[in-house]
Amino acid sequence: MEDNAVEEPELSGAAEFAPALVAAHPHGNSVAVAIGPELRVFDLRAGHPVSLSDDCGGHSHSDAIRAICFSVSGALFASAGDDKLVKVWKTDSWRCIQTITSEKRVSAVVISNDDLIITSMKFSPDGRFIATADRDFKIRVTLFPKNPLKGAHEIQSFCLGHTDFVSCITFTSISENQSFLISGGGDSTVRLWDYVNGCLLDTFQAKDKMAELLGPNETDDSSLAITDICPSNDGSLVAVAIQSFSGIMLLACDLVGKKLSFLKVITMEKSYIPTSLASSPSSELLWTVMGASNMPSQASSHLLTRLRIITCFQKDRLSSSDAGPATLEDGDVPHGEKLLLALQGSLDVAKQEEVLASVLAALKVSMHKMLVKKHYSEERREQRKRGRNDKKMKN
Repeated sequence: MEDNAVEEPELSGAAEFAPALVAAHPHGNSVAVAIGPELRVFDLRAGHPVSLSDDCGGHSHSDAIRAICFSVSGALFASAGDDKLVKVWKTDSWRCIQTITSEKRVSAVVISNDDLIITSMKFSPDGRFIATADRDFKIRVTLFPKNPLKGAHEIQSFCLGHTDFVSCITFTSISENQSFLISGGGDSTVRLWDYVNGCLLDTFQAKDKMAELLGPNETDDSSLAITDICPSNDGSLVAVAIQSFSGIMLLACDLVGKKLSFLKVITMEKSYIPTSLASSPSSELLWTVMGASNMPSQASSHLLTRLRIITCFQKDRLSSSDAGPATLEDGDVPHGEKLLLALQGSLDVAKQEEVLASVLAALKVSMHKMLVKKHYSEERREQRKRGRNDKKMKN
């Protein structure tokens, strides 16, 4: 993924699809799902869907939402996407308090620890560094200036090692003073980094493990991109979503020994491939969602998602006498049908299967096409430059 300073490529057909996204409030107060231009929020404390209000004009977004996140405090929420808008919401009232117009489509957003909004990927736990990932296989770590509106962003390091696009990054901590970066990419690897010094500490080859589990005939290179990663609240586990895998791979993350290792897979029905993962530091739930928009012949009324929740998302649960991480049945999810209806858009299983069948087909081929860097001829590059909105605005 890239920050909004980089123009998004023009895609066509199935490659234009926008994956459904999920984000969990840091204190477990709410959960949000984005599908196409729709933002759906459920209040987990009150047990009902949230009605969004927008004081900035309009309602939510007019095009596909590409990024959502909560602030560290949970007081703010940000959404951004193809309509070139970044919207900031207060989570106590779910009112939009600011809309920022970008010159280009926004593909990533994060809120700094002091609740100032910027477009990027992830802040380090101490708020000192910001990390961005892109299609050029690199991760850039930058010192975040004390005055972000005036100060320059000084590059701290580059984390180099991926051999294909970097699709997702996240931070995890061993203590208040020591944290690490974890990344996933199109090369089907999950990597652990000392991000301050730009040093690669360990690499887990997901492709090799998938070949063991599924057989070599089921592991085509272009269908095994890492689509999302999410650490448990104690940093001991990392959940990994893989482009064509119907389930979640769990890795042990030994931050003392600086090593990633395979633990287990949690398989789901074959019609379910997660497009986004989220967890809350205050709970042991892993939220997963499947869905997509911007696909050919897809009507706006068919913006359905499928939600799956994994409980006991902690490493110590794997060795205890209690049941370890497992997928909840629909009847066992928090707030049951009310939550599922609000976030999925429907409880009709037959209707869901019909709509999500096309999503499943797209997921198996389009994630890689969407994220891989595009190469254009010199003539095409010049044509794209002439058509850029930011160039037009400056003239």
